[in-house]
Amino acid sequence: MIELKDKIVLVTGASSGIGLACAGAFSEAGCKLILAARRDERLKQIAAELNTPTHLIQLDVRDRYAVEAAINELPDEWQKIDILLNNAGLSRGLEKVQEGNPEGWDEMIDTNVKGLLYVSRAVLPGMVKRKSGHIINIGSIAGHEVYPEGNVYCASKFAVDAITKGMRIDLNGTGVRVTTIDPGLVETEFSEVRFYGDKDRAEKTYQGFKPLSGDDIADAVVWASSRPNHVQIAQIIILPTDQASAMVVNKRE
Repeated sequence: MIELKDKIVLVTGASSGIGLACAGAFSEAGCKLILAARRDERLKQIAAELNTPTHLIQLDVRDRYAVEAAINELPDEWQKIDILLNNAGLSRGLEKVQEGNPEGWDEMIDTNVKGLLYVSRAVLPGMVKRKSGHIINIGSIAGHEVYPEGNVYCASKFAVDAITKGMRIDLNGTGVRVTTIDPGLVETEFSEVRFYGDKDRAEKTYQGFKPLSGDDIADAVVWASSRPNHVQIAQIIILPTDQASAMVVNKRE
């Protein structure tokens, strides 16, 4: 396995959920962390609790010029990013296409697809030049199965799957590895964001069974990162035991 101590890891969407859990797991592995998210105060709180060097970036990945500036202006000691975790992502709404909210569509596509591309484009040239690095994209079971009223969110995660595969082809021979981690139901702020702050509706998503936690995904992310250099974990699909597919979940009363 690879020694992760002192590796520089950039985590997008680091202020909560899977990103936060991964920041903690990488910190425990001795990594140095660049934490990026929109909520600056939350990032500061997280950094104060982590026992590792951190560099914080208040960043909306939808803003291409802000992404480029943030990466280009990194201090010298933070420029050689070893691992990029493209975690920033969200879902908005659960409606039929004919009833959907175009503003929510834009937010999902701009964050889940374009944001991932902007950050990757800014970071990858350095990895290619150094002939080493690892891109880990957080996908979803929704990138493998379309479910009712999931239309645009599913499309965005299918795009993540296609982009990841394209990256792996484009980067073949450069020494840069590419992985996608695709979870099923994970109990985070995801559903609360999807339902625009409706906590009651969000909580019902996870009732009646034991969902995954951010820590479960972080375990897989760190494991994939620490494989020997000749081993590339292409894809991991992780489901709760009570989930068989995107729409088949064993819920108990």
